[in-house]
Amino acid sequence: MEYRISDKMANLKPSAIREIFKSLSDPTMISFAAGNPSPLSFPAEALGEISADIFKNESTVALQYGITEGYPKLRAAVAERLKAKFAIGRDFDETIITTGGQQGIELACKALCNEGDVVICENPSFIGALNAFRSNGAELVGVDLKDDGIDTDKLEEVLKNTPNAKLLYLIPTFHNPAGITSTLENRKRVYELAKKYSIVILEDNPYGELRFAGEDVPTIKSFDTEGLVIYCSSFSKILSAGMRVGFVCGPNEVVQKMVVAKQVEDVHTNNFFQMLCWRFMNDCDMDGHVEGIRALYRQKCGLMLSEMDKHFSKKVKFTRPEGGLFLWCTLPDGCDSAPFVKEALARKVAVVPGTAFNADTEAKSDSFRLNYSTPSDEDIVKGIEILGKLTVEMFGE
Repeated sequence: MEYRISDKMANLKPSAIREIFKSLSDPTMISFAAGNPSPLSFPAEALGEISADIFKNESTVALQYGITEGYPKLRAAVAERLKAKFAIGRDFDETIITTGGQQGIELACKALCNEGDVVICENPSFIGALNAFRSNGAELVGVDLKDDGIDTDKLEEVLKNTPNAKLLYLIPTFHNPAGITSTLENRKRVYELAKKYSIVILEDNPYGELRFAGEDVPTIKSFDTEGLVIYCSSFSKILSAGMRVGFVCGPNEVVQKMVVAKQVEDVHTNNFFQMLCWRFMNDCDMDGHVEGIRALYRQKCGLMLSEMDKHFSKKVKFTRPEGGLFLWCTLPDGCDSAPFVKEALARKVAVVPGTAFNADTEAKSDSFRLNYSTPSDEDIVKGIEILGKLTVEMFGE
């Protein structure tokens, strides 16, 4: 039978990262391609004890249908934490729980964008978000990243010439894949442009609590007085990725439409894992736990950077993150990174080609992404030495 795939899905390509994972069954492969938190960051013992207590004393709530907006105790705790730590949440805002941060991104697009509407994003940007927008029929327009954040001059030019732009998607803090953090000045300029051109900002901040160097920069949502910003994050990087518990804080009118869309998708996020999140927040030292993750990634990122300084060709540039999970490498003279990535894979080191993060799926990239949270210290040392030798062979000292 010939299957007639929908127009929305026909040209949608699988995530390059997920495809690379298929090669990782080889136990000799060193992977810098993941986007996963370190398994050392999971508080498994505490979660096990809490789980046993939930099933002993609250099993009916844990195993029954729940409210689409989220487990009430968790919603309240998340809203309180957002206000206390990030100055997020005004009278016109509402906080809901989503099935991972990914669902929050997709629901925002579904609530605001018709097919053919434009989503403006940083270029490069998070592949999961790009595919969510594509799957909803949105057109993508990428605006290049600079060292201080999205290029605001180019952004204004796009806004001025794109009347059907409905959403501006940004990862201002510890960007995936670039690893940079946009400056406060850049964020304020972006907000003023959103106000001027009446576009909603979707601020994705899954890594915001993972700062291990430098000073915190206020979120864009923290100075949102006009109801222009939908803020999206999750527990994936600070508690457990597999639990798939995320959250959104945004203008009530938009969030309520996101709730209706969520009812169609999954009715509600897993009750048990929502309860587990709330109990950990309530019963354990969440801030102390997060500080432990920061210390872990400070060490891992520092190790990777020191090895890159030692082995990489000086013609290859790379970012120096102050937090998050990733750093971004750029090859000299606009080289296409595809041959480099292919040869690295042949030498048993997996990295993600920059093309995976392009708004334009046909565009080439001179960059690739590295992850330092998942590999062991031994693999970081060995893998970076292999990549370093390859950079010297291909581009010189």
